[in-house]
Amino acid sequence: MIDRRIIAAALMTAAALCAANVPSNLKPDGVPAIDTKLFEQTERYTASRSAALLDWNPARREILISTRFGDVPQIHRVAAPGGAREQLTFFPDRVSGGSFNPVNGNEIVFEKDSGGDEFFQLYLLETQTGEVTRLTEGDRSRNQNPVWSRSGKRIVYTSTKRDGEHSDIWIVDPHNPSSARILFEAKDPGWQISDWSADETKLLVILYRSAVVSELYLLDSGSGKMEKLGPDEAGANYASAKFSLDGQGAYLTSNAGSDFERLGYLNLASRKFTAWDAGRNWDVSGLELSRDGQKLAYVVNEDGAEKLHVVNTRTKQEMALPQIPQGTIGTIRWRPSSDEVGFSLTSAHTPGDTFSVRLSAGVLERWTFSETGGVDAAQFAEPRLIHWKSFDGKPISGFLYAAAGKFSGPRPVIIDIHGGPEGQSQPIYQGQKNFFMQELGITMILPNVRGSSGYGKAFLNSDNGYKREDSVKDIGALLDWIKTQPDLDASRVMVTGGSYGGYMTLAVMTHYSDRVRCAVEAVGISNFRTFLQHTEAYRRDLRRVEYGDERDPKMRDFFETIAPMNNASKITRPMFIIAGRNDPRVPWTEGQQMTEALRKQNVPTWFLVAEDEGHGFAKKTNRDYLFAATVEFVKRYLLN
Repeated sequence: MIDRRIIAAALMTAAALCAANVPSNLKPDGVPAIDTKLFEQTERYTASRSAALLDWNPARREILISTRFGDVPQIHRVAAPGGAREQLTFFPDRVSGGSFNPVNGNEIVFEKDSGGDEFFQLYLLETQTGEVTRLTEGDRSRNQNPVWSRSGKRIVYTSTKRDGEHSDIWIVDPHNPSSARILFEAKDPGWQISDWSADETKLLVILYRSAVVSELYLLDSGSGKMEKLGPDEAGANYASAKFSLDGQGAYLTSNAGSDFERLGYLNLASRKFTAWDAGRNWDVSGLELSRDGQKLAYVVNEDGAEKLHVVNTRTKQEMALPQIPQGTIGTIRWRPSSDEVGFSLTSAHTPGDTFSVRLSAGVLERWTFSETGGVDAAQFAEPRLIHWKSFDGKPISGFLYAAAGKFSGPRPVIIDIHGGPEGQSQPIYQGQKNFFMQELGITMILPNVRGSSGYGKAFLNSDNGYKREDSVKDIGALLDWIKTQPDLDASRVMVTGGSYGGYMTLAVMTHYSDRVRCAVEAVGISNFRTFLQHTEAYRRDLRRVEYGDERDPKMRDFFETIAPMNNASKITRPMFIIAGRNDPRVPWTEGQQMTEALRKQNVPTWFLVAEDEGHGFAKKTNRDYLFAATVEFVKRYLLN
């Protein structure tokens, strides 16, 4: 006969073990106790960090970066290539952005939210004293995109303070926060500030009609008068606009008259846009103009990989650059009064670091050397670009990260779907996910289904509205492709994704549950109707352009038809669902209602809610627990 006291003691021990490993703000529901040994095994892979360039000090050769030494990313400065990282901000929540006053290196404006709620407030940091002054008011307002005037006397930014929905453009003397006033009262939610002219009289501002359709306007910084600059073509955009030094034109990217984002120049008087690289069939994904207006740095996205270019704005000739490691390029910033351009770069072997190029010397220098937790990143396999054809013959691509060579036989597969849906999977450092390839022998595939950016606007728009499930069928075609690969085990496949990738994960499970062993879904949409009704007001109309308007009866019926929550009966395999209580984008209730629907069908479902997180987990302690729990889920349901 089994001694019930032994069982009770074992249960108490398991409960204590689980409680000891669970951060206080995480609420696991149905998640089993995680053995301490598993945390020890994953620790090296969760310890890596990255460093992203924010700005150059205008007074000396010094950079501002974002990196994490504690629980969340904070602002640091680095005084020389390879120099120590000196922390400047110290908050329990992450700090976003950071830029110097352009006339001195003693003041920094930055953004910070609370618990991932994305109601960002603006702050001014005095670097010599460490004093921090809050510049904005209204805890439920969203204040973003601060841009300094060239004299450093004023800052413009966008704010939803007036009504919680529309992104008004405000102006403030940062040394007198009470001077803040509305410069332009918006009637649309998607305004962003792109640049401030050298004479401080004009602003270039962008109105995003959707995540991919935008218009460029000229705003008088004194009167608040607004003029549209274009484009006139429906469905096209003007983006990344920067004033020429003389203020007579703007350098920008646009897909007007093209399927791809092209670099070019807009004459402000004639409103004529001239493309500089009309023959290139890849997107230009960002640009930055030097302070003297003579050099323009820009990035070209070639099938997910990115390459930096620099062009002379007078001659339009490319300037020679030293060899730059292959990878993806983040923020580009020119050092003032120099020919040095800085940028962030990540690759399969580099978790994300800051580099610079001095053009006159032809020298590439690395400013930061981010740690990889003691793991030898050089051993990681280079991701392989793969292609397959979908149900309608459309070519789809993705990146395959092979399991470590020490594992033999056909390998299990994790399909990891990006969010957006306008995002793009790129050949970057996989961080903690390298544990799957190196320690568990799993191959990962990161697909770029239709609707992904980087492949032209026709591909980008090919999943809109009623075509939503065509992208789900792209994953069905990928499952077919996996069956043809002798080194992959089609009987052991897991699907995962976050945000829109979370919706895709749920949708794949409703269509292909018989071909997928299990799934992990984070902050995803379980019903587009309930999502659009409860997402924050400032983003609702922008998302309706992509997904459809739930107020239209026909579209509402379509949403109900495809909603994973309403098709939970088709899901038969275990699921792990993750949510953030403060999520302003996809309310945590989307995960809650999906969990309840699955449990009614007796589907094994783990549910994890973070009380102090929003759209994804930012705090390292929370991320560490989540990853250990995910590994436990993978071991139980994918590998066994």
